[in-house]
Order: sequence, then structure tokens, then C-alpha cells
Amino acid sequence: MSFVLVIGLGWLLSWRLGTPMILYVAAGLSLIMNLVAYWHSDKIALSMSGARRIEREDNPYLYRMIENLCITAGLPLPKLYIINSPQINAFATGRDPKHAAIAVTVGALEKLENEELEGVLAHELSHIGNRDILISTIVVVLAGVVAILADWFLRISFWGGNNDDNRGGALMLVIAIVAAVLAPLAAMMVQLAVSRKREFLADASGALLTRYPEGLAGALEKIAQDGHHMRYAHNATAHLFIANPFKGKEGRSWFVKLFMTHPPVEERIAILKDMRT
Repeated sequence: MSFVLVIGLGWLLSWRLGTPMILYVAAGLSLIMNLVAYWHSDKIALSMSGARRIEREDNPYLYRMIENLCITAGLPLPKLYIINSPQINAFATGRDPKHAAIAVTVGALEKLENEELEGVLAHELSHIGNRDILISTIVVVLAGVVAILADWFLRISFWGGNNDDNRGGALMLVIAIVAAVLAPLAAMMVQLAVSRKREFLADASGALLTRYPEGLAGALEKIAQDGHHMRYAHNATAHLFIANPFKGKEGRSWFVKLFMTHPPVEERIAILKDMRT
């Protein structure tokens, strides 16, 4: 999907400027983008979120908890990161279980009880075990690159080009505007394609891992009541988190509501509570 989006924008630019070289550049850019996304998208997501790497001596409590869960799940120990935010949240990233990382906010560490934090970590480990993390993290790079290319295309169509008479300059300007609007939306739709059902699956898998669904349910209840805003929240990385990091803005931003990447917290809590019966 990322290859098609970038190549499509490259074709429009080459048509606009009257040179096939732009198309070749777009193909090369798409290839480079996918390689970078595969090898470095986790570092990009962690950097965008303001996450800081920690070692065992920095937080033995967190390390012991994640080690016990990894032994139960049969997964290698991921790298651990801390996000300096009072909001209760966490996310997993990486290209595979051997190169995975989990980031947890300070708010989660301070406000969640032992069983609740364990439920959150089990949820994120389930994303790693279910192989959700690669596509979720690559989308971070995809959304940014497509948005930049769409903006370039709009600017070039508006200001540049000497072939307006014989190539339909007015028509191309309209196409440029449409592409500039729809291309980033298409990238966001890829984010939405990381199905909400994967969140439900991670909830269920995490509850089975801890054998205590009330822990994650309690964490989600606290998350629903938490009104803190995350300083380093981005539209490109929002889908990675266990809960929407923009929830502090939901009452004001219709755009965030339109592109929510998480199921309603209340629905997730109800399903987890039903697992007890």
C-alpha cells in the first residue's frame, strides 16, 4: 500500500513537470522508505514519543514484572522505555519479538496497581506475540512520507511548471489539491486498517496471559478517567498506544474522533469483565 501511494504521487509529479525522472525518484524513495521503516521505524516511533531507554537498575520492579510475563508467554525480553508523561498509557513497537520494545508512561507506573500494570504489560506483550507491532510501526513512517509528498505536489502544481497550456494546468492544479487532501487521508486509512479487532485480541490474549482479566479492566477504567494530555502525542503514533493518547482533546477535535484507531474503552472493559464468567 505504501509503495502504491508514493508511486502514484510520483507519477502525478512527473506528469505535472513533464519528466519521467520524478517517477524513478518516487520508486527509489518508496523502496528506501520501506527499508528504513522495516529497520528503524521502532526508533522513529520511540523518538517521536519522547521515550527514554531504561536498564534493570533504573526500575527493578518493572523489569521483574516484564520478565515473569515473558517467561509465561515464551517471548524474549523486550527493551524497556519510559515516557515522561502523567497520562496512563503504553505501547509496543519493533519489527519482530527479538527486536521489540515496550514504552510505559510515568503515569502508568505511578497510578496503576500491581495487577493493573501487569495487565497493561501483558496486553503489549500480546501485540508482540501476535506480530501486530511491525505493520503498526511502519505506518508511522508511511503517514509522514505520504503527507510530505502530497504537500510538495500541491506546491509544485501551484507555483511551478511551464507546461500549463498544453498539459492542462488548471486541471492539474485541481488534481494536486485533491491529491494533497486525499493522500494523507489514505495513509491514515492504513492506520485504521490495523484493525480494532487487534486491540480486542491483545486484550483477550493479555488477560489469558495473566489469568486475571480484572487487572487490565481496572487499568482501562483508570485510563478512561485520566484527563491528562500526552505532550508528545502524534497522529502518526496514536494507534500504537493501548488507549488513545488524544483523549484529553476528544471534546474539542472532531478530526481526532473521525480517525479514532481504538475501540471504545467501555466496550473493552465489558468484554474483559465477561471473561470472568
